[in-house]
Amino acid sequence: MEKSWQDIKDRAYALAKKYELENGNCAQSVFAAVTESLGMESEEVFRAATGFADGIGLTGDGHCGSLSGAVMAISHVFGRKKEEFHRRGKMMKALLMSRQLENKFMGEYGVCRCHDLQVKFYGRFFNLMEPLELEAAMKAGVLERCSSLAGEVASLAVELILEQQEKDAAKS
Repeated sequence: MEKSWQDIKDRAYALAKKYELENGNCAQSVFAAVTESLGMESEEVFRAATGFADGIGLTGDGHCGSLSGAVMAISHVFGRKKEEFHRRGKMMKALLMSRQLENKFMGEYGVCRCHDLQVKFYGRFFNLMEPLELEAAMKAGVLERCSSLAGEVASLAVELILEQQEKDAAKS
């Protein structure tokens, strides 16, 4: 029996939340959840997501790591291949889908920078590289909120990917 879109989205949500809670790294959690849910895993791309936790390198700068992981998943499915590198138009689908994801994210949260999300959710930014700050973040519920955010973003990315795949299949 083929899984419904909702089943796949629900699986992506649950996996991203679980991975973030158990293992950390929102970018890797979302990338893994999306690609596993769609049966399109890549160890190399998963490893490439490592540095995008908490923005970039746990700095809070850069956009939300969950958003980075989702953009990486979209690009993994629809991105320009190396042999197409000379063809600028081949990257447009992934770029437009990434923009659509970011627009939906901004519509939901109003900001996309990790630092700004923390201020919005908790009233302050936590430097997760500092042990006392990390402890304060855990007490404030960062792990629970960020794991839920990872799930939400993974589910949204799956929806966008499935919609595009359906459009592409209809054209064929």
